[in-house]
Amino acid sequence: MTQQQDDINQRHQTRMQRKKAIIDQHIAAADGKKGLLIVNTGNGKGKSSSAFGMVMRALGHEMQVGVVQFIKGAMSTGEERFLRRFPDEVRFHAMGEGYTWETQDRERDIAKATAAWALVRDFLADPAIGLVVLDELNIALKYGYLPLETVLADLAKRPPMQHVIITGRGAPQALIDAADTVTEMQAIKHAYQAGIGAQAAIEW
Repeated sequence: MTQQQDDINQRHQTRMQRKKAIIDQHIAAADGKKGLLIVNTGNGKGKSSSAFGMVMRALGHEMQVGVVQFIKGAMSTGEERFLRRFPDEVRFHAMGEGYTWETQDRERDIAKATAAWALVRDFLADPAIGLVVLDELNIALKYGYLPLETVLADLAKRPPMQHVIITGRGAPQALIDAADTVTEMQAIKHAYQAGIGAQAAIEW
């Protein structure tokens, strides 16, 4: 090893030691525990995928999981097919009838969203469920299928250690304000723009 390489390695080690001290201090200060409200929004891909990745993580920790899909439901998805293999651990309900531009029936969409929220209320009242995923709820809120005030009030009353993940574009500001963690997915590049259609395991 040359002297130059040795100097680079030494400087790197010194930087990492300082960084570790700072990170350790932050970790020690963040000692609170509570059920988190997490919102995945934005125009980029990956909002639901992230949520279902956390479902897998929750199952690894032997948590009970409740999933309610708003909007989605007209076609079977890979996540639905997979998670239905675990009926004792996951309660999965796809309550929509497809994209809003396909259904073209606002009153029916409102009725489906209202029925879905009745299931959500059951999940939010059950302390045995450690993680609740409300997939595409933001879309239902965006189009006024559900009253935002009711949704926020029900979320606030959930068990103290229950985590909730909400996905979908256009999260309302009041929901963002109420959330503990918010991630906005930004679209940089998408295969669809190059004429490549939706594919199994990637889009559904």
